[in-house]
Parts: sequence; structure tokens; C-alpha cells
Amino acid sequence: VNTTCGASNISFGLPNRHAMNAHFLAMAAAAGMTSAIMNPLHEEELAGIRASDVLLAKDQDCLKWIGKYREPAPEGQAGARGERRSRRRRA
Repeated sequence: VNTTCGASNISFGLPNRHAMNAHFLAMAAAAGMTSAIMNPLHEEELAGIRASDVLLAKDQDCLKWIGKYREPAPEGQAGARGERRSRRRRA
């Protein structure tokens, strides 16, 4: 059964609404909510959804989370591992 809710209804009239909505969305996802009516331009709320996807094993290998939040490699390096990328460990 799919469930939908209006995410911002719970925070009406409260200060820092986006933080409240983000935490509510994560909790609701853990309880089985499958979709929400929300503003996709609020990054804090989207971060809450991404975090719940990781914690509920819906983001396989955390690929979406890493793709969104990983720090870029310093200029001049091929990747985060730098020159170690080509070395292999011996068995």
C-alpha cells in the first residue's frame, strides 16, 4: 500500500519549518510512507529524504548520497586516492 502526506502540514506556524519537515519525512519514511507532497526546492528537506534512503537501505551502496555530498578531489589529483589508485596489494 502506498501512502502520501502533505509534509509541511505538521510544521505550520513553527519556526525553522524546513528542519522539522526534514526530520518528519525521515521518520515517516521509516514508518512506511512512500511519497510526500513537498517543495523539492528546499534542500534541507531533500537531505532528510536522502539520509532516510541510506539508513533504510533504499540507496544501494550509498551511491546517491556519495554522488551528492562527496567533496571534490583537490585539483591535480585524478581521484580521492591520488597516486595509490594504480598500486595493488599483494596477497
